[in-house]
Order: sequence, then structure tokens, then C-alpha cells
Amino acid sequence: MVSSTNSVHTSARDSGNSGQSPLIVINNVHKSFGTNHVLRGFDLSLYPNENVVILGKSGSGKSVLIKCLVRLVNVDAGEVSVLGKSITDLEQKELDILRTEVGFLFQGSALYDSMTVRENLLFPLRRHPDRMRGQDPEMLVRNALKDVALEHTMDLMPAELSGGMKRRVALARTLILQPKIILYDEPTSGLDPMTANEIIQLMLKIQREHQTASLIITHDMDCARVISNRIIILYQGINYAEGTYDELSQSDDPIVRAFFKEVQKPDS
Repeated sequence: MVSSTNSVHTSARDSGNSGQSPLIVINNVHKSFGTNHVLRGFDLSLYPNENVVILGKSGSGKSVLIKCLVRLVNVDAGEVSVLGKSITDLEQKELDILRTEVGFLFQGSALYDSMTVRENLLFPLRRHPDRMRGQDPEMLVRNALKDVALEHTMDLMPAELSGGMKRRVALARTLILQPKIILYDEPTSGLDPMTANEIIQLMLKIQREHQTASLIITHDMDCARVISNRIIILYQGINYAEGTYDELSQSDDPIVRAFFKEVQKPDS
């Protein structure tokens, strides 16, 4: 059943999350920038080993929502809890520690151009040496690159990589801290269909092997179809509708159907 406009949704329980505590809880969150009311009471829960896709038009607040999750942007009202901790209540040191449990894959990969692939992966380990857990950093780099089938790129510069390879290296850099949650911002944008499918399959592989939960912003409906356990439509600042891909694609609601008739352009 499709749920919409703040009604109760049950597919999280149906997909095997019964009795499990959510890793992320967003409750009645509001965020405005001047007169631009971006989030107007948004709700979301993300459960262990679950992939949740967020769909929304350009400018609807999807990227703002992700920033609110790790307090890069402060909410105006409402509650945000990550791994059982209220984001708004944390001191900076506690917040920094919590952020190491949440990985990011940015739309543009965000690799450091002046660093080799090895140095890009070592960078988060140097910032958070406690995350090495006594392991050899060189081995952690090698294993992370092995996860994305790019061991041979260790000494290359980002400029020597294709767009798909950059995305894989960025994902390896995210994995190296062994996060419990991964936030994906348009993971397949700018990639050809074959490379995009490779990234989608890699995301599924990572979910299986690392037992991660993921929140995924995408305009790629094929990505949404393959990767999602649930889809949430962010419309006019609220969780307008939520369900599986099949449930939402069969909805009679014209706003919901619009997302399945055309692929929106990525956020600028």
C-alpha cells in the first residue's frame, strides 16, 4: 500500500525490519532559508540493511535534508536522530565521532585533485586514526580499493581516471572508515548507462558485504527501481508518498505518477 501525506507506512516492517530500531529517525523537521520554506514537517526512518531512495524535483530540499542529517545545516524545528543520538544535542567532538559512522558519496566524487588515489584514501584515516583499529593503513587502502575492483589505480591521479572510476574511488574512500550508514547524492549522474549499472551493482554488493544502510538521492529511475527497498517522495517539504517502486509506480496520484513518467534533471 502506498502511503502519502503523513499517513502511516508499513513496508519497513514488511521488508524484515520488524523489531529493529531505526538507524536514522527524522521527525517533523522544518528548515527555511528566509521565505523559502524547504522542509515543512518531513519524516523519515531508515532501518538496518535498508536502501531508501528519496525522489524530489530540483530544489525540493533533498540535499538540504542530507546536510541536516549530519548537522552541516541546523534544523529550525523537529528532531533528527542518527544511531540513537540526537544530532542537535551533540557537542562538536561527539558530532565528529558520529560523522565517522556515516559515509558520503558526493555527486561529483569530490576527490582531491592534487593527491594520488592512495593519498585520497589515506586522508580520512589520518583525520580519524582511531578508526584504523590497529590495522595497517596501507592494507586498509588496498582492501578498500579491492572492494571496488580498482587496486591497480593506487598510484594514479584523479585526472587519470574515468568518471566511473572516480566514483568507485570515492566509494572506496567512504568505505575505508567502515560506516554503518552511507548517504549517496546522485551516485549515477553523468555516467553512461553501462557504467551507471556497474555503480548500482557495486552499491548492492557493498550493502550485502558490509551490511550498510543507505539513503540515496537520485533522479535515475532505473537506479531507484533496482536499489530501493523503499522510495520516499519529497514534495512541498513533506514526505508526500512512500512505498516500494512497484507500489508507487502503480499509484493513481498524479503527483506520484509524474515521477515515473519522466526523469527530472539533477539539482544544479
